Amino acid sequence: MVITAKIILVLLMLFMVVNLFRALFAMLRNDPTKPSMTKYLGQRVLFSAIAIVVIVILLASGVLVPNPRPY
Repeated sequence: MVITAKIILVLLMLFMVVNLFRALFAMLRNDPTKPSMTKYLGQRVLFSAIAIVVIVILLASGVLVPNPRPY
């Protein structure tokens, strides 16, 4: 279960990076027939929110255990 949760989180992070680069290329092209940069940035924010919710759920359920001493 822990490995599956970590794989899901890594995939969400990869989707965020991919959408960031897609927004960059959309901004550089400036083609009105293609989707705008804000679509990809919005998807990036959505994936970030999903990742935060997944992390909070996994921490609350005890699947992921935070480091008790951060230093």
